[in-house]
Amino acid sequence: MWRFCLSLSEEKRTFAAIMNWITFGKEKAPTLLLIPGLGVSYEIFLPLVRLLEERFRIVAVEVDGFTLGKQTRFTSVDDQAAQVITYVQKHLNGHLDCTYGLSLGGKILSRVLERDEITIDHAILDAAPLLPLPRWLVGPLRYYQAFNVWTCYRWTRFWRWVFHSHYFDILLDECKKTYPFGGRQAVLDGYKSVYTNKLERISGKDIHFWYGTKEAFVAKPQAKHLLALYPEAHVQIFQGMNHGQLLIDHPDEVAERMSNLIEH
Repeated sequence: MWRFCLSLSEEKRTFAAIMNWITFGKEKAPTLLLIPGLGVSYEIFLPLVRLLEERFRIVAVEVDGFTLGKQTRFTSVDDQAAQVITYVQKHLNGHLDCTYGLSLGGKILSRVLERDEITIDHAILDAAPLLPLPRWLVGPLRYYQAFNVWTCYRWTRFWRWVFHSHYFDILLDECKKTYPFGGRQAVLDGYKSVYTNKLERISGKDIHFWYGTKEAFVAKPQAKHLLALYPEAHVQIFQGMNHGQLLIDHPDEVAERMSNLIEH
């Protein structure tokens, strides 16, 4: 495993944005980029990585604000997308065979596709929030979500008792790992950027949108918006799945789907 760091600075920014890149697999194999969601680290992908690293070159992203072992701050979805583009241009010849973005990671990936500055053969947006919320709702909801994440960090045993499932156990563990290094501010800044941005256009060779039936109320409008912008998009709905649950509970199915896209 190798670790790369890319540091960007802007004149108006008072702190450095540092996105970490953790790589696995074979260097000259087809490339797979993985972007995690808000509140979780790249380690949420490790079961998936173990299934794919013998065949692919895998790059997992540590999103600013949700890193491990060091203090960082979330900047914006667009800044995170710019860092992804710069890394791919510098280290991967501007090309990715497949990219998967979970939730916030899918939002970042949608911005990468919108800018159309690198080539991505297959893009998977897993329950990506592509639409903004009403302005009046953004503030209350981001503070509510920050409180939710704080309770996950502080009251882990309580939530495990409530949900008692492998899916929520993984999310709680991830929350506990990242919260000390980005804290409440990373959650507030992350949700604000997600909730106030609308995808206006998108380009790509092959775009997929995934979501589960248990999150359809939120995810279905996002898929509809994507299809309005890109009618050729493939929307796949997974029965009985909640937000991110397919990746966590069925990494083997995700690995098979990715392998089929890349190898066929």
